[in-house]
Amino acid sequence: MYHAAVATSRSLSFDPVAAAREVWTSKGWGSAAIGMQTVTSVMRAHQLFLAQANDVLRSFKLTFARYEVLAWLAWNADCGQLSLTQIGERLQVTPATVTSAIDRLEADDLVRRLQHPSDARSTLAEITPKGLKTVAAATDVLNEKVYEAIPLSEDQMEQLIQLLLTIRVDAGDFSAQGRAEEWHESNGHAKHD
Repeated sequence: MYHAAVATSRSLSFDPVAAAREVWTSKGWGSAAIGMQTVTSVMRAHQLFLAQANDVLRSFKLTFARYEVLAWLAWNADCGQLSLTQIGERLQVTPATVTSAIDRLEADDLVRRLQHPSDARSTLAEITPKGLKTVAAATDVLNEKVYEAIPLSEDQMEQLIQLLLTIRVDAGDFSAQGRAEEWHESNGHAKHD
């Protein structure tokens, strides 16, 4: 397993998140303590995963955010193009974040901007041959060193995904009917079993 980015210079002898829960309870916030521990645990796991992914992607001169843009362009668009608005929707980020990522990717010759053929107000991003090679190589390393190295069983990961899905749907992240299978079918992709 790959855990270089997870290692820190300090090795605590206690779980600070569990300790914070005890503090919450002692301050009279017992009804919120488990929620605080849940949120803080998810946020810390996010930090650890993001650090791990960014560490792996550093050799490709990518951040995880820029990698995601390349991945959407490479594998989820029929012609390697998406509008900047579509990229923002898929990554669930602001237009300014998309513009910044595209600027960096374009400077590295991984994507290029094109005028939309039928909408003068819209700009397309298109992945370049160099971008395709980069995202393929980066994906191989991410798969090996991050996605396949999670210290949970497949069943545990499926349970976690479903629990987080409940939170995401409740927050309006996407429609409960907007499952990946429906997205695949509506975008002309074959469903794989």
